Amino acid sequence: MLRLLALCLGLLLILEGYILLSARDEIRGESDLVLILGCKIWGEEPSPALRARLDRALAFLEAEREQGSYPLIVVSGGKGSDEPISEARAMADYLAGQGIDPQRILLEEDSTSTDTNIANTLALLEERGIEWEHMTIVSNGFHLARVRMIAGRYGLDCSTLAAPMPTFSSWLWSVLREGPAFVKSLLLDG
Repeated sequence: MLRLLALCLGLLLILEGYILLSARDEIRGESDLVLILGCKIWGEEPSPALRARLDRALAFLEAEREQGSYPLIVVSGGKGSDEPISEARAMADYLAGQGIDPQRILLEEDSTSTDTNIANTLALLEERGIEWEHMTIVSNGFHLARVRMIAGRYGLDCSTLAAPMPTFSSWLWSVLREGPAFVKSLLLDG
């Protein structure tokens, strides 16, 4: 029993190491679509973790604009039972408040997980007949190993942008809970 426990702990440590190593930007070419994944909102405002995702996307979009590129933006996130509006609506409002043209923002408001963020976004793009070549997905760094795994299941070879967590304690909590979330997605999603 002790050996099994030691094996499980060792595997968890390896997985957490992989999650930490994956918490970085991975740019694979020019993007014509930026997908920002939702996360908790506070009232009708983005939480600090979500605001970090949005601010990271804004910096990326500004750099793209300086090079003459204007990617389409998809904000993806449903409405939790304790949220007055969808995460996507809160994200779109924030981006518009920062000067992004609302006409460049598509809202995907039905997703409840990383898997449904990606699946619903792809369905929305297909439904609207929007053609695109390369997608960049924005999330907090701790989340990107799982994002890349799930995106790969949908045949996407996408770029990723890592947003920081607002505090050390939120980062630590997120990294620790991401190991079990990664295993759940590996075994049950898709």
